[in-house]
Amino acid sequence: MQTTNIESLEELLNGQPGVAEMRTLLVSLLGPRDAAQCVAHAQKLESHHCRVYRLNLIIGGHSTRSLIIKRLDPCIGRRNELVAQRWLPAVGLGESAPELLGVAAEQNGRCVWHVYEDVGDTPLNAEELDLVRVGIAVELIAQIHTRFANHPLLPECRLYGGDLGMNFFTSNMRDAIRCLESLRPDAVELSSADIAMRDRLLGRLQTLLDEQPRRAEIFAEFGAPETLLHGDLWTTNMFVTPTSTGLRARLIDWDHAAVGPISYDLSTFLLRFAAEHRLQILQIYREEMAQAGWRMPQEDVLNVLFETAEFARFANRIIWPAIALVKDHVNWAFAELAEVEQWFQQWQPVLAVKEHALTEIA
Repeated sequence: MQTTNIESLEELLNGQPGVAEMRTLLVSLLGPRDAAQCVAHAQKLESHHCRVYRLNLIIGGHSTRSLIIKRLDPCIGRRNELVAQRWLPAVGLGESAPELLGVAAEQNGRCVWHVYEDVGDTPLNAEELDLVRVGIAVELIAQIHTRFANHPLLPECRLYGGDLGMNFFTSNMRDAIRCLESLRPDAVELSSADIAMRDRLLGRLQTLLDEQPRRAEIFAEFGAPETLLHGDLWTTNMFVTPTSTGLRARLIDWDHAAVGPISYDLSTFLLRFAAEHRLQILQIYREEMAQAGWRMPQEDVLNVLFETAEFARFANRIIWPAIALVKDHVNWAFAELAEVEQWFQQWQPVLAVKEHALTEIA
């Protein structure tokens, strides 16, 4: 862990854009007097797409508070801001995400810095099943899904977050096929093994695209109303922590929040747990949804909905290395494509129940 004062954050954060603006924000949050005496113990946290740090602020020799600072793309920053300050409060769930204390935009518009309250460093543990904590987490997920179903704010959520419904499946299949077809010998250096892998992926994606009409019918019949989705519902983004009134669940990192069917979030969440626990967790969710008057489909139908969401994500992960190959001729892209092919090959249904063919579900 590194130690600095507020005035030297630029050096601590290695010249990242917007640090001066973020420092000014911290001074305004603390007050000039406390900021002048403040020492910050900073710890870099794991993050895939942004820079995230925990600041333990010490004023006058006494630890006072812990903050999380995040550097975000402006579009993603705006989405997170709307989630915390507009969307969740609109349905009475404002406390289900960390409080956003302030936003500082880099003067050239390259990024924004967010400052959040710290919810701790012990997210929900998927490996050691704690049904009490999992139940509280599932209750929050169900509340978000039911309260936002057909909510008038959904058009705004779609505008700033996107759409993870059936169109997400269709567009990603088409885009992935288009990008793979661009991997031609006149554009990219290809080995015979590369060509064979490209063709296998193309064949798989084309089959899935051919299935789109039937999958769309199943979505229309069983997919439930559109709602707000977290979009990245890993257990690492769910915290269930003690408060003065008992355990409370909160979700962090709403970078992928969007509109779509509950199956998109539910698939991500269930896949974090061992297969033998998923039906038990699903039953908790079913009971929460039943209290809101929702009737969910049977497990074989859910498996089709979950598979559709996961295969759309797989296809999306093909697009970017393919573009990088054509545009930048990078040497890592084929390894990523091979990894996606392995995901397809190793795919197993989310729920261990008797399977029906896609054409048999009615």
